[in-house]
Amino acid sequence: MRRILIAFAASLGLVSAASAQTPTSLLNVSYDISRELYADINVAFIKQWKAKTGQDITINQSHNGSSRQARSILEGLEADVVTFNQVTDVQVLYDKGKLIPADWQKRLPNNSSPYYSLPAFLVRAGNPKHIKDWDDLVKPGVQVIFPNPKTSGNARYTYLAAYAYAKSKYGSDEKADDFVKKLFANVPVLDTGGRAATTTFVERQTGDVLITFEAETNGIRDLAGKDKYEVVVPSQSLLAEFPVSVVDKYADKHGTRALATAYLEFLYSQEGQTILAKQYNRVNDKTVAAQFKDRFPDVKLITVEDAFGGWDKVNADHLNSGAKLDQLFAARQN
Repeated sequence: MRRILIAFAASLGLVSAASAQTPTSLLNVSYDISRELYADINVAFIKQWKAKTGQDITINQSHNGSSRQARSILEGLEADVVTFNQVTDVQVLYDKGKLIPADWQKRLPNNSSPYYSLPAFLVRAGNPKHIKDWDDLVKPGVQVIFPNPKTSGNARYTYLAAYAYAKSKYGSDEKADDFVKKLFANVPVLDTGGRAATTTFVERQTGDVLITFEAETNGIRDLAGKDKYEVVVPSQSLLAEFPVSVVDKYADKHGTRALATAYLEFLYSQEGQTILAKQYNRVNDKTVAAQFKDRFPDVKLITVEDAFGGWDKVNADHLNSGAKLDQLFAARQN
């Protein structure tokens, strides 16, 4: 009998130890301007998880330029999940680190992108420089603020959107090159990430127009006041997907795979989609999209696939070392 009691007590000890080791925290490594968004997402998910499992959890956040975040993970930052703003910054986790599987985009709906946006413009009240479309950004005397496309996924969308607009309007790569050179020449400072660019425009009062994701432009206007800023959605822009993934190597190391997966799946729930839409992100859930349709002006949205032949071709032609972006960037510095 004593042996049975000892064995039973030992088994209870093992159960207690296992319970103590149940993961209770998660690290979400995200892009620069998503702090407030994921702060709201985290509150809602933590509440849902507690109701479902009885477990109290902590979601930690890390924010910087999307490409810098990807490099940090490759260098050892142990993210459980990534919530980025560009497909290539997730893909590199497979290409250079084998931290995620090759088919990561197939694990969640919409190619693992729970929401989307587009580059839009934020101008000062009254729009004194009369900025309505991309052509207005290359006029003499217009100061344009956006971050460095070498470090920011946000800015790469701006670069690609401007290039695609110019090519479709003016009909050749050469004219698109000239257009982007003029655009770069009008940028007085290139910050490393989207939030730093926002600080430059809003707090330092530098520039006539800020180019960033539509969600950010609306958030700034609402926070600072319509008497200070106006949002301008151009006639054409580029679809910006926001891909997410469990970082398999680290989630498995931490024992957080189930928690990490549930966290990302929450983004697709009606509650998650509603939080996203309230913060001016465009969503695919038809019910939620219909509820918030008045927030989102119609715009001609082109895709990377249609305009550039896909991300692999974008990398080869524009984003890789020595490719088009480097060439046009060098022209700005000369």
